[in-house]
Amino acid sequence: MNPITRRRLITTGTAAVVGAAGLGAADHIARRYGLMPPDSGGIYGPGETLTYASQRLLTRHSLAREFSRSQISPRPLQNVIGKPTPEFLKLQADGFKDWKLTIDGMVAHPMSFSIADIRRFPTKSQITMISCEEGWSYIAEWIGTPLSNLLAEVGVHPDARSVVYRSMEKGWMDNVDMADALHPQTFVAYGMNNADIPVPSGGPLRLRVPRQLGYKSVKFINHITITDSLKNFALGPGETAPDFSYSWYAGI
Repeated sequence: MNPITRRRLITTGTAAVVGAAGLGAADHIARRYGLMPPDSGGIYGPGETLTYASQRLLTRHSLAREFSRSQISPRPLQNVIGKPTPEFLKLQADGFKDWKLTIDGMVAHPMSFSIADIRRFPTKSQITMISCEEGWSYIAEWIGTPLSNLLAEVGVHPDARSVVYRSMEKGWMDNVDMADALHPQTFVAYGMNNADIPVPSGGPLRLRVPRQLGYKSVKFINHITITDSLKNFALGPGETAPDFSYSWYAGI
C-alpha cells in the first residue's frame, strides 16, 4: 500500500468532491490505498466509502474530545437492553468473578482474561461523550485499559485488518479496523464514574470507541476475534448494525 499525504489528498480533491463523478473518483482512490469499508457496495456504498476514506486519511491519529470532571452528566442515560440470559444472571450473582473475555483468531497466543486479569493492565481513564444515532448523548468517565494492551499480550498477526467483538447480549456484535482498535482512546472499560460499570450501562465489561457513534461501543463484551476478512461474520460487514440501517463506519 502506497502512503498518501494530507496535501496529496486535498490536491486530488478527495475531501471535497461532490456528485457522481466525485464519488467515483473517491472510490478509485480509496481502492488504490486499501480504504474500502465493508459496506462499500450498494446504493449508499460510494458515500460510505468517501466518508470512511476521507476521515481515515485526515483524522487517523486525532483524539475524541475529552471533558472536565465538572461536565460529567448527573444522570447518564441507560437505554433499553435485552432480557438477561440465565448464564448472565448466574455470572452477575457471583459478582462477575468468572466473566471471561476471550481473544482469538489471527493471534499468536489465544487467551481468556477475567475482569481481575484486565484490571492488572495499566489503568487509564477518559471523560468522553457517548453520542447515540437516535439523538441523545451523555458525558461520563470511563475507566479501563486500552484495547491495544490486550492485543499486544496475545500478539496480533501483521496481516490482521479487523477486530470483531461480540456481546453476551443475544445477537450483538460489531467490529472496528486496526486503526481504531489500536487507538489510545479505544478502551476495554470496566469502570464508570468512579464505580464498576452498572449493568444497564454495559457492565461488567464494555468496549468504548469514543471516536464513533454509541452503537460501536458494544456492551457486555465477552469475545474478540482478530481477522483479515469479515465475510464469515454476521451479515458480511461483521456487525449487527446493518439490521438497523446503521453504517459500518460511524466516525464523529
